Amino acid sequence: MITCGLILPQWPGAVKQRAQFWQTTGDRSGRPGLDQDVSEGRRLGRARDDGEPAGVGGELAQQGVVHTAADDVHGADRTAGQPCNLAAFRRQPIPFVLVDRVLPSAEGCSVSVDDVTGGELAVRHLLGLGHRIVAYVSGPMRLAQCRDRRAGALRALRERGLGESALRHVEVERLDVTSGRDAGARLLGMSPRPTAVFCANDLLALGVLQSLYGAGVSVPGEVALVGYDDIEFAAAAAVPLTSVRQPAFRMGRMAAELLIEETGERAADHRHQRIVLQPELVVRGSSLVRSRG
Repeated sequence: MITCGLILPQWPGAVKQRAQFWQTTGDRSGRPGLDQDVSEGRRLGRARDDGEPAGVGGELAQQGVVHTAADDVHGADRTAGQPCNLAAFRRQPIPFVLVDRVLPSAEGCSVSVDDVTGGELAVRHLLGLGHRIVAYVSGPMRLAQCRDRRAGALRALRERGLGESALRHVEVERLDVTSGRDAGARLLGMSPRPTAVFCANDLLALGVLQSLYGAGVSVPGEVALVGYDDIEFAAAAAVPLTSVRQPAFRMGRMAAELLIEETGERAADHRHQRIVLQPELVVRGSSLVRSRG
């Protein structure tokens, strides 16, 4: 019998990955070597303060874990940008698949999105609308996703012959709506004020939108806005949010398949893989304005 565990961060995109993970394990539970219990699964808690994943190695006795560590700030190595609690899986040892982080294939399997390309798509879109001063609102830069999305934004600026000074960076501690509102207040105080804002996730973008709306600033008339993740609330916002979509369901499915392969009958033949998927830009009303020339 194989029991799979799932460690989730507190971010909306993880819900889609979780749904596809459990669906995939359930779909394949009838294969030889996999017990039906795999479809029931177990959800593990967030990492403890000491970096040890809650529940791993204890009474749950997971034989494989999918770790979605998108906002695992407390469990992250601030220098390397990798979750230090992965060492706990190696000590057990427990097979794992890391989702939304790039991991050297020699260390284990990982499924991630090309966040550099994602940042480039967002800012290239804004530049194509005629904007020349863009703000980037990010979470802590110790997170690889925040660094990569900024790198993509800078790459798009370089394509247009613009320097790093054209990107106004606002860093906040948390990737949530409240922090987005705080960032929006900081943007309103800038002179000259950026005419476009790219946020590292949709929750930040929704907070920025609330702040701009409260100050009487029109979106997209005065400020265009782009988020990241394309969460469910993005399309339902007061101004539907343009966002970079991650293939979350596909990521969850691929992570489940890799874990099943590593823990199944043919585990001895398993080779670790590092899979990087491509994001796409979903354009909505928060950025759609007439080109400024």
